[in-house]
Amino acid sequence: MAKTLLPNIRVVDITRILAGPLACQTLADYGAEVIKIERPGSGDDTRTMGGPYLKDRDGKETSESVTYLAFNRNKKSVTLDISKPEGQDIVRKLVAQSDVLVENYKLGVLARYGLAYEDLRKVNPRLVYCSITGFGQDGPYSHRAGYDPIFQAMGGLMSVTGERDGRPGGGPMRVGLPIVDLMTGMHAASAILAALHHRDRVSGTGQYIDAALLDVEIAMLSHLHLNYLVSGKIPQRWGNDNPTLVPYQVLSCKGGRIMVSVGNESQFANFCKVLGKPELAEDERFSKNVKRLENRDLLVSILEELLGREDGAYWSNAMENVGVGCGPINDLAQALADPQVRHRRMQMEVPHPLSGTTPLIANPMRFSDATIDHQAPPTLGQHNREILQGLLGLSDLDMADLAARGII
Repeated sequence: MAKTLLPNIRVVDITRILAGPLACQTLADYGAEVIKIERPGSGDDTRTMGGPYLKDRDGKETSESVTYLAFNRNKKSVTLDISKPEGQDIVRKLVAQSDVLVENYKLGVLARYGLAYEDLRKVNPRLVYCSITGFGQDGPYSHRAGYDPIFQAMGGLMSVTGERDGRPGGGPMRVGLPIVDLMTGMHAASAILAALHHRDRVSGTGQYIDAALLDVEIAMLSHLHLNYLVSGKIPQRWGNDNPTLVPYQVLSCKGGRIMVSVGNESQFANFCKVLGKPELAEDERFSKNVKRLENRDLLVSILEELLGREDGAYWSNAMENVGVGCGPINDLAQALADPQVRHRRMQMEVPHPLSGTTPLIANPMRFSDATIDHQAPPTLGQHNREILQGLLGLSDLDMADLAARGII
């Protein structure tokens, strides 16, 4: 059985923060050798971004933040100042022996360093070069920096996220995680794999990939954009409700709330039977989904009164038995403790040189003929000697000189 999916692919990762590191982590999960280039002394910005830090064996905080740990597993860290000619020369030497370079610098920065695609394709014509920026390589905003919440606002996501106007807490709301960064990282990884396939099976040469966060968000909302383009009506916020189905929303029950997803008339009939009120499914006000939409508030008040007799666990099990979607609204601790999540081994502990072990969340993909190895994210510069001496052939004297001048 093959151990990994990309055993002969080497990636130079000149990215930081989230979208780029996630794209490269995905390739590393699939078996590529990913060499993460970091600033000497400080490294990836997420190392010091804040939040909890991994503790060492003595209980003291290390320099490894949870944000860094979440997006940099299975990589090798090399410290290198690419703003200096000597650092740039080392990047070129790495590129000459690599398949992919991923970067997320502002427009024009790497061109000033002689590390743009047009420069590096001369070093390695088979190179797949992926640039991840906020707004892309052209257009009136291409020079701007960008951050996930700005794209959530600009791209329309916040306009359809949050409670309806006129309700408590109504108004635009950002998603509770950097969803545009995450989706851009996944799209970039997919595009890189496609470009590698094209190189190896079609053209024989690499190519340039222009990945923009704003573009990704527009694509994320494609069905809502088409809704507007076809109907002329701008989609609105619905909070936890669904504009086209009822009940398909959060409902109160004994001691809390549950998520209910009733997708058709037969499911609604089964839902009413479990609630002990089968006649609701025959009531002309609720018998068809179109009528339930018209009478949403009345129906919800009736349903919540019935659901208030039992807790969420009871209703989840009861609805599961009749094929009606119903689930608890878990916090993260409850989610990780869920029997299905535990069975799928989504939480794991792996060895770490500073702390002994570190928790990780696993790659969610499962392959029949390959395995995904999970190695701890590297400490800053952990692989300097392995890469700079073992791969590029630098001597001890070279390494000492580069270190003395702050290049590594």
